[in-house]
Amino acid sequence: MATIKPVSEKQARGAVRRIFRDIKATKKIDRVPNFWRGLARHPALLEQVWSELKAVMSPGSLDVRTKEMVALAVSITNSCEY
Repeated sequence: MATIKPVSEKQARGAVRRIFRDIKATKKIDRVPNFWRGLARHPALLEQVWSELKAVMSPGSLDVRTKEMVALAVSITNSCEY
């Protein structure tokens, strides 16, 4: 059971709306995942976490796909249900 109510995309305003649009465009997805919607309760935190993750996941020594696979493997190893 969730302890906070995620911000819906319809409720999003200002910076949250802008970040939600960027998340969808960057990840090429149609909806904002619950993780980001939960962080949106605190817009400054949402912006900070998104900016950091976006920088880490951008192409560099490893391509984006490899970085995503590493993130998935770590999540599975840690029994992450999300």
